[in-house]
Amino acid sequence: MRCIRTAQTKLQQPHHRARLAASAALSAFCASVVLSSEACAEPAPLAYFLHTAGPAASPTMRLGWVLTAIVVLVVLFVSGLLVGAVLRKRPAAPAEAIGPEAGGLRWIYVGTGVSCIALLGMLVYAMMTLESVASPASHARLVITVTAYDWWWKVDYTGDADPARNFSTANEIHIPAGEPVKVLLKSADVVHAFWVPQLAGKTQTIPGQTNEQWIQADRPGIYRGQCSQFCGAQHAHMAFEVVAQSAAAFDAWRDAQGRSATQTDAAAPDAAAPDAAAPDASAQNAPVIAGKKLFDERCAGCHTIRGTDAQGSQAPDLTHLGSRRLIAAGALTNTPEHLLDWIQHAQRIKPEALMPSIALTTSEAAALSAYLATLH
Repeated sequence: MRCIRTAQTKLQQPHHRARLAASAALSAFCASVVLSSEACAEPAPLAYFLHTAGPAASPTMRLGWVLTAIVVLVVLFVSGLLVGAVLRKRPAAPAEAIGPEAGGLRWIYVGTGVSCIALLGMLVYAMMTLESVASPASHARLVITVTAYDWWWKVDYTGDADPARNFSTANEIHIPAGEPVKVLLKSADVVHAFWVPQLAGKTQTIPGQTNEQWIQADRPGIYRGQCSQFCGAQHAHMAFEVVAQSAAAFDAWRDAQGRSATQTDAAAPDAAAPDAAAPDASAQNAPVIAGKKLFDERCAGCHTIRGTDAQGSQAPDLTHLGSRRLIAAGALTNTPEHLLDWIQHAQRIKPEALMPSIALTTSEAAALSAYLATLH
């Protein structure tokens, strides 16, 4: 009991409570540092200043380092001169004295000369960097066309000898790792800018003009891209992903994406002969059939699902919607809940987007969700 009373007495002392609070704060800080270090094990999506993943981005990163170092040196130098000017005291002089009318230009001459030399050096290095990333070291076998819309990205894979491997997708670009890919850039409305900071620099997409860029990922991974040219209300929600895969994985993905929705359904294991004990197939498929009918009535005017009557051209191709990680140009993860939320509340999630908010009853939402779940 005496020990307990002693401990209580210490806790009641202000300096002891302050010491405990400081100790708790220190523990919390250490824990946050550990968590931050663990979180920084993987670079942030747009941490292009310290991390790159392709030969088209590395020279630009080094250029950024050099320019930043020069800017920091200039700021420190000017700050030093300013502090020196403030602290330096001139000798006292009579109020009626008139100082010399000449002199004092030496600093201007030196500063102008040094600035010109530094700016010229920066210009030369920047031009050398542009030249180094102008074209890849080897010929690009894969050519894709990316068309920017308000506010999403259409991606066309064309040029393959097999017509089945030519198709359109949206907001997700798959490339084989370790080889250059040529990207033809277009715009359907206003000026946008295609930017995958860990793979390459920025290139504008301009209406009526086709620009070119090349990207290459040194290793498999997912690299986030973003429109970097202000293009309207939802500019910040106009993202995409570049998925770099091994050559075999990329070929498998392209073969799968080339199939129509009906071919995908036919290739599914459930398309085999139904088990005798299973419920009636028509009853099982009733929500999917109802969902397809609803899609044809309300969505087919804008969206395409290859192999069906939905042949719209003003919105993303949804033939293999379920295979994508994100929807709404990176605004949401691709889950059934987020998909329905996007359909019903598009104008809340991305105001001014061309996608309208669609009112659905509970049964309509369940049917449409069942149908969209088949688009994998």
